[in-house]
Amino acid sequence: MAYDCGDAIPSFKLVLVGDGGTGKTTFVKRHMTGEYQKRYLATMGVEVHPLKFHTSRGPVQFHVWDTAGQEKFGGLREGYYIQAQCAIIFFDVTSRTTYKNVPNWYRDLMRTCGHIPIVLCGNKIDIKDCKVKPKGLDFHRKKNIQYFPISAKSNYNFEKPFRWLARVLVGDPRLEFVEMPALQPPDVRMAKSWQLKMEHELAQAGLLLEDDDENL
Repeated sequence: MAYDCGDAIPSFKLVLVGDGGTGKTTFVKRHMTGEYQKRYLATMGVEVHPLKFHTSRGPVQFHVWDTAGQEKFGGLREGYYIQAQCAIIFFDVTSRTTYKNVPNWYRDLMRTCGHIPIVLCGNKIDIKDCKVKPKGLDFHRKKNIQYFPISAKSNYNFEKPFRWLARVLVGDPRLEFVEMPALQPPDVRMAKSWQLKMEHELAQAGLLLEDDDENL
């Protein structure tokens, strides 16, 4: 069931979680300012960003609940998860601690939301000082959730978590984005040589960069 927000297009509540400093807010704010109007729910202390994507099945909108800054509230943060239909868990590939905490975020989501589509994103892959190596990524395999390496500042793989979630929620494993989202210009640019090296390491670790349709 789509998120009831008064829209004529399919809309879904997406919660964005992860340790502070992992780049969640940077990620969601990559959309051009003119592409959305964020809503700040003062009583909830959370920003909600409507992000629209044009797909081969028509427009789809995610209402992204950015929980940045709420980590310190512990169990109280689970109030933000109520009625969420999908989620993205963030960690920082330059910080082992943020990856070690991924199971905690996953547990909180499962306890409140049950079995909803979840994507795990390893952010900041544009930074060469990587502490969480591809061969050490095993949590998503244990829980059978989708993983994408991303760089919020360079827009690398920005659309893939949303496309994967849209495929699952709409029920079409062949859904594609027919128009790429308008994004803010990248803050940093990944060198092609570094990108190829990173992709080679991911391939060696058996991590596919493209969506694995068999998981849908």
